[in-house]
Amino acid sequence: MLHGKAFKFGDDISTDHIIPGRYTYLRSNLPELAKHVMEDADTTFVSRVRQGDFIVGGNNFGLGSSREHAPLVIKMAGISAILAKSVARIFFRNAINLGLPVLICNTDAINNGDELEIHLGTGTIGDITTGTTLTFNPIPDVMLNILKEGGLLPYIKKYDDFKV
Repeated sequence: MLHGKAFKFGDDISTDHIIPGRYTYLRSNLPELAKHVMEDADTTFVSRVRQGDFIVGGNNFGLGSSREHAPLVIKMAGISAILAKSVARIFFRNAINLGLPVLICNTDAINNGDELEIHLGTGTIGDITTGTTLTFNPIPDVMLNILKEGGLLPYIKKYDDFKV
């Protein structure tokens, strides 16, 4: 189970919103780069986010370049999952491979600041603030296994193979 607060953003949050281009020189210093995550979408995000919180987006989250660093610095900032109506394919795969769950669901009923409880195995989101329950598209078992190990590389290291 994942538990945290929702940080809600709108549609079309690009990898440039996630990692502002002016900080690309920090790609070799990921902890420093993580201090600027989502800065162009919300200048106060990094100072307010806590371990376990969630990013909630609209349509087309993660569009743009295929920067693998984008989901990685989101995870390093403490985010435990991303919820969005739709997600750019390469961002989705990068996130899963790095051990960051991306849940495709209708995010309209989630408000900024809502306290959420997410059960990856059952596909449910409990909005503790409003008392409602939402569902998300089930995560295939192979992806759940990758997420449980913290990403694709830890999975392969542990099992010495990749079986679907």
